[in-house]
Amino acid sequence: MPADIAIQFFLQLAVILAACRVAGIVAGRLGQPPVVGEMIAGVVLGPSLLGRIAPDLQAGLFPSGTSNIVLYTTAQVGLVLYMFVIGMNFDVDHVRQRAGTAAAVSATGTIAPLIIGALAAIPLLGGGEFFGEGVNLGMAMMFLGASIAITAFPMLARIIFEKGLTGTSLGTLALACGATSDAISWCILAVVLAVYKNSPMLAVVAIGGGVLYTVVVLTIGKRALVPMGVKAEQQQAISGSMLSTVLILLMASAWLTDTIGIYAIFGAFILGIAMPSGYFAGRLTDKIEPLTTKLLLPLFFVYSGLNTQIGLVNTPRLWAITAGLLVVAIVGKGVACAVAARLSRVPIRESVALGALMNARGLIELILLNIGLQAGIITPTLFTILVMVAVITTLMTSPIFERVYGRHRQAAEISQ
Repeated sequence: MPADIAIQFFLQLAVILAACRVAGIVAGRLGQPPVVGEMIAGVVLGPSLLGRIAPDLQAGLFPSGTSNIVLYTTAQVGLVLYMFVIGMNFDVDHVRQRAGTAAAVSATGTIAPLIIGALAAIPLLGGGEFFGEGVNLGMAMMFLGASIAITAFPMLARIIFEKGLTGTSLGTLALACGATSDAISWCILAVVLAVYKNSPMLAVVAIGGGVLYTVVVLTIGKRALVPMGVKAEQQQAISGSMLSTVLILLMASAWLTDTIGIYAIFGAFILGIAMPSGYFAGRLTDKIEPLTTKLLLPLFFVYSGLNTQIGLVNTPRLWAITAGLLVVAIVGKGVACAVAARLSRVPIRESVALGALMNARGLIELILLNIGLQAGIITPTLFTILVMVAVITTLMTSPIFERVYGRHRQAAEISQ
């Protein structure tokens, strides 16, 4: 019954928000951004912890079926709104000023982990323990490479926001590199799914449609939105009709990019970049950001954590493989990006900080992994291993960043 679903949903909201609040406080005291606490809260509320110590309670709070669909859908709305806000505050001028560095780091941060991750897939393919039936070597290499190469773009954006780096040179450079790496990773996933399903058009639509969407929105769309920004600045207010128009465009963009296979967050992010800057973007951020980050966005992290089962890694061999893939992930992404930045004459502290930020994978990787799991490309065992890699690399980000850059941020920014 709809009424029962609503009652269940409100209870889930209360539990999730309380858990995220507590986890955020604990994370802050441990030197981690609150978003990391939200990520851990999802794992705690799922089968990995609550499901083990109180399975009936966990099943009662988060039963499978319609209530989880409602939770998932609401979480997607929060994620789309948040990435739209990040796009509005994305400083394109910083990217233009450091286009060479952004290109070098993006290329290295994509190619290196793709190659290293692909090579790591070779010894894992045999035996059917990690990859599904019918998965050949090429598909396994591409999928694992994409999993290692991906950056948790929403997580990266949230960390940058919470560290006060939004609009700064380092923050914008990290977002540009993260967006590029993720876009390529999703395109590779589209290719893998197309090959696995014997449907080449899936890849063509995803890649071609994504490029076309980006070009149209950042050219024709951007110019069409200018009058709305001018009117808002003249009136010193964003009217209800303006807000409604923006939300309609946002949801349509999310639907379109999700439909073509490059995920809704990229549609939201690109539309945010196209929005008029200055007064309009600032006021719209003030309207959308608080409720999104405090109410809706935590649902995304928690929902993802509900699908994680850490208990599947239960032998020394599996733990050794997990450690090996963790090293592969760190070297292929974090170290490679830091080296590329340093070779582009970025100061050493900023280079290492950028590598740490790019190495964060977070729960956005769970989306990619869930797609692979549901499609039968990977097994639950490899799914769990890669989830652990994502969590650990994200937990590493804040301590490394603070040690090499956060404490010295003022001096680093003055020297630029």
